Amino acid sequence: MSFGGSILLLVIGAILTFALNVKLGFLNLDIVGIVLMAAGALGLALTSWAYANRRRTARTTVVEPDGGDLPPPPDAL
Repeated sequence: MSFGGSILLLVIGAILTFALNVKLGFLNLDIVGIVLMAAGALGLALTSWAYANRRRTARTTVVEPDGGDLPPPPDAL
C-alpha cells in the first residue's frame, strides 16, 4: 500500500465515523470507519518504514587499481 492509499483509507474511515449519521440495521458504520482508519494508519506506518529502509541502502562503486578504461599517461608512450 502506498502513501496515497493509506491516506485514502484514513479519509474514508473518518467520513464514515464522524460525518455520517446513517443507521443501518445490520452494519455499524462507526466500527467500519474505525477499522478503515486503523488500516490506513498501519499502512502509512509500514509504508514509511519501508521507504526509510530503502533509502538507507549503501551504494558502492568498484574502481580498478590501474584506472580502468583511462588512457595511459602521455610520458608512457
